[in-house]
Order: sequence, then C-alpha cells, then structure tokens
Amino acid sequence: MIEAFLSKIESRAAVVGILGLGYVGLPLYNRFAEVGFRVLGFDVDPAKVEKLNVGRSYIGHIPDSQVAASRAFGCEATSDFSRISEVDAIIICVPTPLGVYKEPDLSYVVGTIEACVPHMRPGQLISLESTTYPGTTDEELLTRVKTQGFKAGEDTFVIFSPEREDPGNPNFRTQTIPKVCGGVTANCLKAGVALYQTIIDQVVPVSSTRAAEMTKLLENIHRAVNIGLVNELKIVADRMGIDIHEVIDAAATKPFGFTPYYPGPGLGGHCIPIDPFYLTWKAREYGVHTRFIELAGEINSAMPEWVIHKIAEALNLRRKAIHGSRILILGIAYKKDVDDMRESPAAEILERLLERGAEVAYSDPHIPRFPPMRNYHFDMHSQPLTPESLAGYDCCVLVTNHSAFDYALIEAHAPLIVDTRGVYREPAEHIVKA
Repeated sequence: MIEAFLSKIESRAAVVGILGLGYVGLPLYNRFAEVGFRVLGFDVDPAKVEKLNVGRSYIGHIPDSQVAASRAFGCEATSDFSRISEVDAIIICVPTPLGVYKEPDLSYVVGTIEACVPHMRPGQLISLESTTYPGTTDEELLTRVKTQGFKAGEDTFVIFSPEREDPGNPNFRTQTIPKVCGGVTANCLKAGVALYQTIIDQVVPVSSTRAAEMTKLLENIHRAVNIGLVNELKIVADRMGIDIHEVIDAAATKPFGFTPYYPGPGLGGHCIPIDPFYLTWKAREYGVHTRFIELAGEINSAMPEWVIHKIAEALNLRRKAIHGSRILILGIAYKKDVDDMRESPAAEILERLLERGAEVAYSDPHIPRFPPMRNYHFDMHSQPLTPESLAGYDCCVLVTNHSAFDYALIEAHAPLIVDTRGVYREPAEHIVKA
C-alpha cells in the first residue's frame, strides 16, 4: 500500500483531511490547496465551517483571499466525521491544554482520534501535529488505530510531525518553516516525508515518533527556561535600579554565545506556557524530577502577580490604591500583532485587578470583544484611545506591544503608564517599568 499512497501524493490525487481548523490547521488547509491538493477540513465549530465554505477567514493574519482561493479550488469544511473515509491523509491539529493541576489534557486529541477511527480505511496516513509528551502517538493514536485491525506501515501509516506555526510572524510561513517528522515504522516515515515535502521546503526526518515529540518539547522548553531566567533577572535589576532592557541590548552585541530573550508580563500562547508541564508530568513516570524546568515554570507563572505589585506600588506613590482606580489594559492578545488570546497573561492580570476592586477596561486593535476562554469570562469590548480617554484613567498597563498603538499619544496623555514590555526606553516620571 505504500506505493499506492506515494503515487497518489505525487500525482496530487490524494485528498488531505485537516482536523482542527485553527491557527495551525487553517494555514495547512490553505497550503495544501495552494500546491494542488483537494482538502477536506473538519471542525466541531459550525461557525468556522460556515465561514470557510463561503471563502472567509476568521483569523486576523490570514486574509479572506487565501481562504477564498482554497474554496475556489474545491476545498471545503465539514463537521461530519464520517467523511474521514473520503480522505487519504488525516492530519490532527487540535489543542493540548493543561488541566486544573497543570496535568496534560489530551481530551481533544483522544476525542478526535476516536471520532476518526471508526471511519478509517486501509491505505490512509494519520498524522498528529498537536504538541504533547513523548509516547502519545504510540499510546493514544496507534493503540486506537490497531483496534480496527490495521497494521502500521502496511495497512496504515502513523506519524507525528509537530506544528511550528508562529502566528503573526511576517518572516516565516508554513512553507518555509522546516518540518520534523517521525514515523512508527520506516514505511510510515516514508509516507509522512512524501506528504509534507509537497508543501514544506525542508522536511527533517527523525528516528521515531517519540523523538519527534521530544523535539517539539525541547524547542519550547528552551524558550521557557530562558524567558524564566530573564524574568528573574528583571526583578533583581529592578531592585538594583538597573534597566534590564538596556542590559539585554548591551549583552546582545556579543557576536557569539549569547541569545537575547526579553522579559514580559507572563507567558502566553499555545506552546511555551504549556509544553514544559507536559514533559515534567511524563518524566515522573520514569522517576525523574525536572527541577530546572519546573522552576522556570514557577517564575514565569508568577509574572502576572509581579505586574500587579508594580501597579500597586506605582499607584501608591501617587496616593492611590488599586481599589477604586480606573485602569486600562493596553493589549490583551498573548503576543504583538495577533488576535490570539490563548493563555494570554492579560486575562489573569485583568482578573486580579478586578478582584482587588479596580475599574478595568482594555484596548486592543486586534480583539474588538473579549473572547470566551476556558477560565475567564469578561463582558468587555475594546476601548478607543484618544487624548481624553487616556487622561481619564488612573493607570494604563501596557501588556501587549501591538504595532498599531500610538505610543507617543499614550505617553503624552496617560497620567501613569506601567510598561511590561520595555517599549518606553527613556526615563519619565509617569512611566514605571514592570
């Protein structure tokens, strides 16, 4: 069956199924269509399905024109998982969040696999792209595929190929980001590489699905640990009266042995705040305590509270308390220039301010209304920034440094600015760095 599968890929006769049409799945949907594959997208959200089928995007940095082009080529979206039988490749791109106690929550992955398996047929490839701990592909995906009598490498091809999307980054796109791929067998790997080579400039094969799963975790743990380090140094520098951003910029002039990482109000997004805990949880099964990784997680998780402390301190110097103050959050997305709220530290900061009695509002050009989240529910919409509106707040907290903000306007009219991103480099009496 491997030769038949490879022939379908080479001739573009294969139909590609994308399961989960979010920040990872939708770019894949468009990219496969761009190179000549018919794509069938699956999502449980009927609003997403409806928009895609009329050629409209629901993600800010993905234009309607891309979705419309995919639709015109014959691609479509559905919520009917019985149509899994129509596709030759099944690519799973669903969330892998954390539970209440920071344990892995694989409910989306498991639910999706179980929705697929009854409708699978011989000759299909199934790829998991969702970030997870080493062993998930074998333990959760392969085990369920075997219940249908399929043998990996013969009747079906099972792989893990972690997503590497960076929403809003203009320097990289799906095609240009190298793709790691690991297979359960040699034939599985061959099929996976053949599929992804049609849309990605460089595919990086590794020896197993576990190696591929660990690769993704290493990439993001590397970032989480280094951000934790610089967040801790930020607090030390603050106590010493030193500008940490000046120090980082100076250190970054060293042409070797140093990579700059910048502090912030806490980690956000679908990977960096979550992935370290997937590994620490799995490591316990092997009797390993990942102290270094967990310490970085503790430091990063404490950053929203540090921001609250700096707000309270700044207001106190002006004979005000958080209770009763009018506070404006500038930017609630987890990173600049995107409309993505996943794990955004802004939500926790906002909640903590409300708990302390503040009157809180937000302004974000990318998020007109506060979206529904798993742990936060606020009935709010983005406020316009004018000289009059800015002057009416006791404190403006810069949480996400969107390019669209008029920073000169904010500096000129906000009575107090707490800057968590190092946007304002020149000292000023009404600017406090956090």
